[in-house]
Parts: sequence; C-alpha cells; structure tokens
Amino acid sequence: MNAKYGRSPLWEANNRTNVVEHVPGDLAAFKSGAVNYKLALWDPRTNGVRYLKALIYHLASGLGERDLARLRAIRNRDVGDPISVRCHGETVCMDYLQAVFELGFLDRHLDLGAAAVLEIGAGYGRTCHAVLANHDVASYTIVDLPNSLALAEDYLRTVLEDRQFAKIRFVLAGAVEDRLAGQRFDLCVNIDSFAEMDAATVRAYLGLVARHCRHLYVNNPVGKYLDKSLDDHAQGDEIVRLALGTGPLRTIIDVHDSEAIAGQLAAFVEAYRPDEGWELVAEAPAVPWSYYRQALYRAG
Repeated sequence: MNAKYGRSPLWEANNRTNVVEHVPGDLAAFKSGAVNYKLALWDPRTNGVRYLKALIYHLASGLGERDLARLRAIRNRDVGDPISVRCHGETVCMDYLQAVFELGFLDRHLDLGAAAVLEIGAGYGRTCHAVLANHDVASYTIVDLPNSLALAEDYLRTVLEDRQFAKIRFVLAGAVEDRLAGQRFDLCVNIDSFAEMDAATVRAYLGLVARHCRHLYVNNPVGKYLDKSLDDHAQGDEIVRLALGTGPLRTIIDVHDSEAIAGQLAAFVEAYRPDEGWELVAEAPAVPWSYYRQALYRAG
C-alpha cells in the first residue's frame, strides 16, 4: 500500500481490534457489533450520555418562541446537576424540556390562570416548578409517598420564590381523602406514576379525581415492554416482574413499533377516563418517548 494513502495510527489500532479482516459472506449481526460501532455508530452500551445529550440538543434546537419563553421563565433549573446541553443561550435538560412540552399541550386547551391544581405523584417537583413559574395559579397540591414528598418539598423550597412556594400544599398519599375533603380543583395532573401503581390504586385515584376535579391531564405509557436489549434488565428480574404487574395497561408490546402503539390508544384513553361522564378534550404523543401518550379530560 502506498504510504501516502495509508492508515493513521488510530486506524492501525482499529484494524487490529474492531474492524478486523472481513470473512466474505459473514454479515450476520455486524451492524450491531464492534465493526459497525467503529464504522457508523457509537456503541450505545457505553455512549448513553452521548446519545441522551444529542436527543436533548435536537429537541431543544426545535423549540419555538413560546416554548423558549416557558423554559426561560423556569429559574434554577440547574439545581441538582442534571445532564444538560446549551442551546438558544440556555442550559437545557430532558426533565424541563418535557415540562415545557407538557405545558404547551395544556396551554392550548386550558387556562391555568388562578387555577387550583392537584398533582398525584410529583417526583421531585419539576412539573410544579414549571407551572408556578409560568402561571399565577391559586394553589398547587401535591400528593405522594413519604420519600418522594420530602424530596419535592426540599427541592421546591430551594428553586421557587417564597411567594410561589407558599401556594403549595404537601399531602401524604395515605391521608389524601381526609386532606382533600370538601375541596375542588380545576386540574389534576398525573405524569408517569399511574403506570407504576397497582391497578386498584389507580381506580381509587380516578374516583377521587371524578369527585374533586374539573379536568384530568395524564401522561403515561400505553403498555409494557420486555425488550432486554434496552437496559439489559439492569435492576434485576424481580423489578421487571413487579413493573409488568403495575398500572391499568399491562399488555406487552414493541414500544418502537408505531402500529403496536397505535393499537393501544383506544385502551389508553378509556383506562384513564375518571368516569363515564367525562369527555376527552385532546390527546397526543408525549415527546420524546415513543410509547407515552398524553390526554386531557373534562368532567361532563
């Protein structure tokens, strides 16, 4: 070989280790192995953060002016050191991108000004943070389990102004019926937690929503998956078994097959309707996850 067009030291190493001499006719699985991870892709098993940042960057780069305004209104997003990128002059993480998309969906169908909001399962509180930063709601009540509730209270006290934090009530799940007695809410929010509860618990919460709320917004999976290539079942088979048994929608599907997802949409809409008199206002895909759907219902 003419040295003028020869290999760099890097590719000398690659040819010894990954892109080894090809055996004619041997094309089995080469696109999901070491050869192609040098020729075309980064190995997803060791480049998860790279792919996550690429996804965040491309989603953030497509934000319109209204969504950018929503994002910029949410101060102190960097508390907790999230995996972030910089785009449009802002640091952006996946959590608050999702919050912006969810707010955009809600704002198209509902006026949150002076609203009383109830959230069931708030995680560390990013949805509450986003709503209070963008809307002058009357109150925001969070219902959750003790450990999550303590984290949300600590986080929200840190990131919000005192006047915003004063609008929040923190309610333990076990005390929800007593604490909500006689109250009415304009909106109830559930994002990615009904699918992790026992089905009977979801039905109990939907009954509570039907009695106390005028609208329900849900953002949850349309089904379950059992594709070990996604995470190698890193938390163990017992966690997988428990996860498959929770929520009202337990059909196992290929969550990266559009037809399989579409086949679950009718079941999704019915599973989260609080009562037969409630109407579906709108539903849509929940970016960025393929098998998540968002829906807004209104009391009849």
